Amino acid sequence: MRIGLIAHDNKKTLLVDFVECHQQQFAAHILYATGHTGQQIMTRTGLDVHCLLSGPMGGDQQMGSRIAEGAIDMLFFFRDPLFAHPHEPDVTALLRLSDVRGIPIATNPATADALVHLL
Repeated sequence: MRIGLIAHDNKKTLLVDFVECHQQQFAAHILYATGHTGQQIMTRTGLDVHCLLSGPMGGDQQMGSRIAEGAIDMLFFFRDPLFAHPHEPDVTALLRLSDVRGIPIATNPATADALVHLL
């Protein structure tokens, strides 16, 4: 399974902790992440992660492109809903593409806990 991993700045530690906690499940899959998130995951877990650009620099669009092409099967995107993001249109497009392609997406730890059991 090809898994996308993205986190807003205030949620990066939460996502990295989540991946570390479920490292065995993630290790069996191909991982893609936006820049800083992917680097932090690799540093903490040693997992192989294909790092895209950082989100605001085009990483969200790169992930969206992979979703549109059918190259992502599941997305973990820990969002910070209490902060306005300058690249919000990219985030909205990413979520829309996930819905269009029927990609399961977890935007918070509760949903992520449910999805990780599918791995």
